[in-house]
Amino acid sequence: MESKRTWFITGASKGFGLSLVKQLLAAGQRVVATSRNLTELVDAAGKAGENFLPLQVDLTNESSVAAAIESAHTKFKTIDVVINNAGYGIGGSIEELTDRETRDSFDVNVFGTINVIRKVMPVLRQQQSGHIINIASIAGITGVTGWAVYAATKFSVVGLSEVLADDVRSFGVKVTVVAPGAFRTSFLTNESLVIAEHPIDAYREVREMHTRYLDMNGSQAGDPEKAAKAIIDIAGGENPPLYLLLGSDAYDRAMSKLDKLEKEFKLNEELSRAMAYNA
Repeated sequence: MESKRTWFITGASKGFGLSLVKQLLAAGQRVVATSRNLTELVDAAGKAGENFLPLQVDLTNESSVAAAIESAHTKFKTIDVVINNAGYGIGGSIEELTDRETRDSFDVNVFGTINVIRKVMPVLRQQQSGHIINIASIAGITGVTGWAVYAATKFSVVGLSEVLADDVRSFGVKVTVVAPGAFRTSFLTNESLVIAEHPIDAYREVREMHTRYLDMNGSQAGDPEKAAKAIIDIAGGENPPLYLLLGSDAYDRAMSKLDKLEKEFKLNEELSRAMAYNA
């Protein structure tokens, strides 16, 4: 790994976030880690030290995010890599999920990411350097039955990352959006997953899909330690990718989506092109 840098990581008490924190600290990097539960974070990753600053942060609260960015910059004088990892899964059809359940999901998965970007960009602009890495999901490229709202939040992360990359390029800031497939983390446990409180019996296919996914818990093919290493490696590259698919399942699903889009777009090409005023 190249010279010491400062990494700001959200959702760091478990999953990819915790793997990233441990690998980076072992490599002698400076790490600012956030979680909504400081005790849980410290128990998992360790107490504050010369190279480590654990913080309790409410990502849905701009003031809380701003205070965390200020604390990080005050301690380490620079923020070089920002990894927006915090988020959770939410299952259910759109009809089944309440307005509150849906909005809470967007508040964390989308607006939490946006809050961090908004508050850290002044630091990165002043430095004229930095790398923002947003953890989305393969569901943000191609969703599956029963996870519409989750897919919508991750599609949002993919979309904002694509445009953000153009918006901040002139400041020397790079952007990568990561789309993982199924990894053996706590994602499919009650700690990281919400299922609609008021299921509707008519949605049999949704229930079947949820059962299929929940039965996968603990046997997912993806190794989170390898994923963390891959993310660290691309952050150190001269020209990091805008998109990073992690896992064979993610890669195969993304390629299948490309084929589907091409077929769907071309199916009505003549109609699409016939919208101009007649000469």
